[in-house]
Amino acid sequence: MALIPSEALIFERSVPGKIGMDLPALDVPAAKDTRPAHLKRQSFDAMPEVSEVDVVRHFTRLSRWNFGVDEGMYPLGSCTMKHNPRINEKVAALPGFTESHPMAPAKHVQGNLELMWTLQEWLKEITGLQAVTLHPAAGAHGEFTGIMLIRAYHASKGAKRSIVLIPDSAHGTNPATAAMAGYTCVEVPSQADGTISFDDITDASSGKTKKGLLALISEHGREIAGIMITNPNTVGIFEYRIAEIAKLLHDIDALIYMDGANMNAQVGLTNPGYIGADICHLNLHKTFGMPHGGGGPGVGPICAAKHLVPFLPTNPLVEAGGEQGITAVSSAPFGSPLLLPITYGYIKMLGGEGLRRATEMAIVNANYMSAALAGEFRTFFTGENGRVGHEMIIDLQNFRKDYGVEAGDVARRLMDYGFHAPTLSFPVHDTFMVEPTESESKAEMDRFVAAMIGIKRECEAAVGQEDNVVVNAPHTAAEIASSEWAHPYTRELAAFPAAWVRSSKFFPVVTKIDAGYGDRNLMCTCASLYEMDCGE
Repeated sequence: MALIPSEALIFERSVPGKIGMDLPALDVPAAKDTRPAHLKRQSFDAMPEVSEVDVVRHFTRLSRWNFGVDEGMYPLGSCTMKHNPRINEKVAALPGFTESHPMAPAKHVQGNLELMWTLQEWLKEITGLQAVTLHPAAGAHGEFTGIMLIRAYHASKGAKRSIVLIPDSAHGTNPATAAMAGYTCVEVPSQADGTISFDDITDASSGKTKKGLLALISEHGREIAGIMITNPNTVGIFEYRIAEIAKLLHDIDALIYMDGANMNAQVGLTNPGYIGADICHLNLHKTFGMPHGGGGPGVGPICAAKHLVPFLPTNPLVEAGGEQGITAVSSAPFGSPLLLPITYGYIKMLGGEGLRRATEMAIVNANYMSAALAGEFRTFFTGENGRVGHEMIIDLQNFRKDYGVEAGDVARRLMDYGFHAPTLSFPVHDTFMVEPTESESKAEMDRFVAAMIGIKRECEAAVGQEDNVVVNAPHTAAEIASSEWAHPYTRELAAFPAAWVRSSKFFPVVTKIDAGYGDRNLMCTCASLYEMDCGE
């Protein structure tokens, strides 16, 4: 990795006359350029002229700036950053999949359709629900589709419902989804153990009272369209009263939407249908082997109970969806079909027993790490049996007061130790949400535990010192190699704080930034609209 990573845009690397691929001359008339003049770029109107070597090296350099699960443990809570078997991506790259058009006639793509039908049947069995649509092109897209199905269900009965209940332990996208669908979000508080509170909760410091689930149902009644629940919830605890919650909502004909973000702790052990959900979406990139998208494409299937089948999304060109189906949510009738062989291969390869084993190991790994850290770090929430689900919340709320160090500083210092930072300060401020997944070995988890304890010792040793190894983290290659070094600690401690780091060091591209300032002050690096040549 370069000491100071800097990479020009691929367009800036363009050299007139340079080629990466030499195509034969056309033996038919060239297609006429029918693009309106005002839509054409004024500064350039062609692909960059670069060689194949230029392209490969350009994107390889960019890839080295990013830390991924291939580099090391990526314990980003609620994101399930586990290893995706490469064999499934090779399957998806077969020409029969890559060269099929989404709108190809059915008689030409029978193999593709069989794969998709089989995958839908498997997902129905896994979720315990009666129907599946593959239309949504991402998890958030599926979430929105699911809420629109709930809206269509109530509309078919002539019911005008305006409220969706959102537990404060739900997945972070839920309030945005409900609001986008036109609903008013009403928060349901959690009790001390992190699960949904049936009773009112009074804040000891402010004296303010938040209405619990029972009071909210009593107050809003049939204004409630449904509730969006994540199970296990975002603090890593199974909602052990989920069946009671479902009955309370169903008694007023409100529906249960289960966010599939944490299905990695359910598959093979329980399922949304069994616990009373009417609808859920699945993140195939989290639970079922598909790579995380970086903006797409993706797939976020919706799994629905029988009474929601009539409202599944339709398509204007291909027969799909229910008789009263909502309008298409993606242009292709099956979302992003090229990616589906990846999940098909993942499920086929593991089988029912393998899927269950993966779930068990995800839960075991999280509980192992929670227990291993217990002497130094408190796990914020545990269930009735003192255990967590597939992830846990680690408490760092005393670090600012005791050591003068922020939780964010600890997260950045983990980068120096060779780990991606966990989810920071969500859903509880000054905490880490850690999800090791089933992919990590005991040796790797032990290294993470050692890193956390090592950083705590560094914090203890740095009390009263503003210039210390934790608050200055992460340390870049440029800083370590600089001729100037004014810190009271050594370069070795900064860059190689543990023995294992020496064998495979990943240097972050940038050091600590003022994230708060950046959040409050949007700075665009592009030219202003007045300076840009956008045509007339």
